[in-house]
Amino acid sequence: MSPTQEQLTALGGVFLAAVLVDKIAKTGQTNEAGLTCMLGSLLIRDPKDTLEVYGGDDINLREGYRALIGALERDPSTLQREPLRYALSMLGLERQLAKRGDMLDEIGKRLPQIQAQVEHFGPAHENVIAACGALYQDTLSTLRQRIQVHGDMRNLQQPSNASKIRALLLAGIRSARLWRQLGGHRWQLVISRRKLLKELYPLMRSS
Repeated sequence: MSPTQEQLTALGGVFLAAVLVDKIAKTGQTNEAGLTCMLGSLLIRDPKDTLEVYGGDDINLREGYRALIGALERDPSTLQREPLRYALSMLGLERQLAKRGDMLDEIGKRLPQIQAQVEHFGPAHENVIAACGALYQDTLSTLRQRIQVHGDMRNLQQPSNASKIRALLLAGIRSARLWRQLGGHRWQLVISRRKLLKELYPLMRSS
């Protein structure tokens, strides 16, 4: 993988989280494989490469890649507006988080506790989802910028769906942090669209 493709893999994680949040909000349905992939990405330490963060295979990132391609191509027929809004909001929240050492410490302290729950219950168990959702609520949701999720209120008001959405936002912001650590910048999405698309299409085909 090229350095740009490493960045795009992490950005695919941001967009996958955004797509899954949108799906839960609008339909109440969950892509279990995608949810498991994103929750798992929170707990990977010292990966050998970016793909290992997402389970070593980017097949689960395909929905994220598709939404990212739609955003970069700016084709109204393929642009997923709500996921794009959520993805850009997650990138913005990550920048705020980067300035909050206290919040990073709290997240770093609680993730090993969640890891212990994963080892006991499995990665997509309701207890793990609830713990990830609570971590988001106690930290990132207290920042000035908030992510407003739009959808069917009947879905949004279900506690299990609310926990999944918060857990996915936490995982998406983790991917945004990884993207930035790999050299990603928001201006790339504007001025380097063609280059990003050129490197993204092979990833989409191989996943």
